[in-house]
Amino acid sequence: MVVKYDDAQVTTLGNGCIQKIHAHSGKLMLVEFQFQNGAIGAIHRHPHEQTGYIPYESFQFEIDGVTHVSKKGDSYYVPSDALHGVTALENAAALDTFTPRRDDFINK
Repeated sequence: MVVKYDDAQVTTLGNGCIQKIHAHSGKLMLVEFQFQNGAIGAIHRHPHEQTGYIPYESFQFEIDGVTHVSKKGDSYYVPSDALHGVTALENAAALDTFTPRRDDFINK
């Protein structure tokens, strides 16, 4: 599967956050999140494992009660069912992979 950037499914999540669904299969998914400065990805959990990469700017992350400040070039891992969330410290983006695929993201 090849997903052209302009063809990626875009969902406006509100509160300064946009989600773009990129390539995926039943077992793996790549998702881009774009955040405006100060936008919050609320604390949540899900059964999926998640890794991510920050291509530009910075975030404050909370993962299982521990706060981290991460910036351009940093990556992270979120275990299955871990409580986590973010606050954008600038206009920022994150590229996240999920396994298995987040079916709740498809065709919102």
